[in-house]
Amino acid sequence: MHSSKPPLGRPSGRTLGLTLALVSAIAFGGSGTAAKPLIEAGLSPLHVVWLRVTGAAVVLLPLAYRHREAVLRRPGLLIGFGLLAVAGVQACYFAAISRIPVGVALLIEYLGPPLLIGYVRFVQRRPISRGAAIGAGVAVAGLACVVEVWNGLSFDLLGVLFALGAACCQVGYFVLADAGSRGDRPVDPIAVSAYGLLIGSVVLTAFTRPWQADWSKLGGDVVMNGHTLPALLPAAWMVLIATVLAYLTGVVAVRHLSPPVAGVVANLEAVVATVLAWVLLGEHLGLPQVTGGLLVLAGAFAAQASKPVAVELVGAAEPSGGGAEAGQDVDRAAVPAGATALGERLARAAGAETGEALEKER
Repeated sequence: MHSSKPPLGRPSGRTLGLTLALVSAIAFGGSGTAAKPLIEAGLSPLHVVWLRVTGAAVVLLPLAYRHREAVLRRPGLLIGFGLLAVAGVQACYFAAISRIPVGVALLIEYLGPPLLIGYVRFVQRRPISRGAAIGAGVAVAGLACVVEVWNGLSFDLLGVLFALGAACCQVGYFVLADAGSRGDRPVDPIAVSAYGLLIGSVVLTAFTRPWQADWSKLGGDVVMNGHTLPALLPAAWMVLIATVLAYLTGVVAVRHLSPPVAGVVANLEAVVATVLAWVLLGEHLGLPQVTGGLLVLAGAFAAQASKPVAVELVGAAEPSGGGAEAGQDVDRAAVPAGATALGERLARAAGAETGEALEKER
């Protein structure tokens, strides 16, 4: 994914990561708009979620077979991604909205980026840029306006715990997507997405019991904002765009950006969902939501525009282009899949306190 001589400061890699993160957020944001007509036609929300995940898993089966060596290379990573980033987020979110208002559940779920920043800083002990931290705070404030949280404030301990579970699973999405590119056995992001969806589909099948659904409704029509269209159209959009494209671009984006920055940009999903619901479903978009959307955009911009935390590396310069690799975003502390062995050593040494640790690693 990188040329042999990357441009100074790696603008192309960061730009690619930001572009993919935006595509992923937009794709994820359309899932609710596509799912609502199917739910109104008679399918339960859980069965729609199962259709979404299982349909995407079937689409990615050829890619899963092509990358079958990943099962032996990093089985724990794939299982964790399937349980947390796919099944966990979906199950916890739907359990939450069964007990607390949707707006409150969304706000708590999108506490994922601040939780992610805390995890990276205090658990992984990796530096966090000030811009990423400020951007996360601004984005969360904007989300509170987007979902108009003040209209549905009510306290249900179990519902709040389920929503927090969804936020924690969202953290797992970014952490595991980043971890797949690190270590001695990196895994292709396509394999992470394909097997994560396969595993998530198996887990959701046990909970949703899809054989009880009336799937004949997919052969009929649904209504979207007063217009009649085939039910297969929003179903296909939900599977191909809101799931397949969203997961593939999202996982790759994390490998070009730091997980905290990618997490803040992902907050745009709620804004996209609100705008699409306004345009395609005719749902009202008020001044607080417009203001909140602007705040989320400002937070995402602050996070992605922040400079990487500087970490001094003694003797890191290499005439063969290693110096450019060492100049990558240090707060990511990981190199993309396909990086050179020199880049791997530099990334692992990024947290060293002295240049002696780097010499030992080399």
